[in-house]
Amino acid sequence: MEFQTNVINAQPQVTVTQYTVTSGSSEWSTNACDCCEDCGICLCGTFVPCILACKVAQDSDESCCLACLPGALIALRTSIRNRYNIGGSVCDDWLVMACIPACGLCQMAREQKIRGN
Repeated sequence: MEFQTNVINAQPQVTVTQYTVTSGSSEWSTNACDCCEDCGICLCGTFVPCILACKVAQDSDESCCLACLPGALIALRTSIRNRYNIGGSVCDDWLVMACIPACGLCQMAREQKIRGN
């Protein structure tokens, strides 16, 4: 009785030249610290963040008053992530909005603008 033994010398390799997300989760279109990507949003987020937060909330079909509630921008960021199927977690959202809130707010506004909302 003869046994044949196959030996795998190398794992299959996949080369990706272009990555396009068609389903599943995607990523934010811009980084939280890419404020210079849209100077108008950056200036508004820096000098009158309450107005920008109101606009982001309204563009998400939420009340403008949402921006005044403690912790509401974290919930808004989570809502935007879910709407656009962006990967991440509530903990990530909390960290961004607790450590760099103006940048996080600007990122949300840029995402809505890029996605056509």
